[in-house]
Amino acid sequence: MKITTCGSVPSRRGPGEYFTGTVWQDPIVDAEAPARLKCNLVSFDPGARTAWHTHPLGQTLYVVAGAGRVQAEGGPVREIRAGDVVWIPPGERHWHGAGATTTMAHVAMQEALDGVAVEWLEHVTDEEYGA
Repeated sequence: MKITTCGSVPSRRGPGEYFTGTVWQDPIVDAEAPARLKCNLVSFDPGARTAWHTHPLGQTLYVVAGAGRVQAEGGPVREIRAGDVVWIPPGERHWHGAGATTTMAHVAMQEALDGVAVEWLEHVTDEEYGA
């Protein structure tokens, strides 16, 4: 058993190569093999968002605060709010982030396949975000 005490792992700023705007990541778990779970609390300032990306084994988002947006490639931009759960199937190109004028925080849960939990792609344009 391992207990990680509150405050012992610092928040980290989401890197600009994967995010637009101000995004903070608070690690929850990065399980050691043979487990594959990776989980973070991700907090987005208004207008902030991920780049397009995929997950080899899919991803679950649990929105814990605020309101945001999510889009699968080829689909409409959809609004998500605190209490919503979003399942993204394996390999589906997608992005997610805050609303234009609201913050949003979610718990992002995904499993790694051969040590890889995400494949980052190009940034979401302002036109795509505002669609």
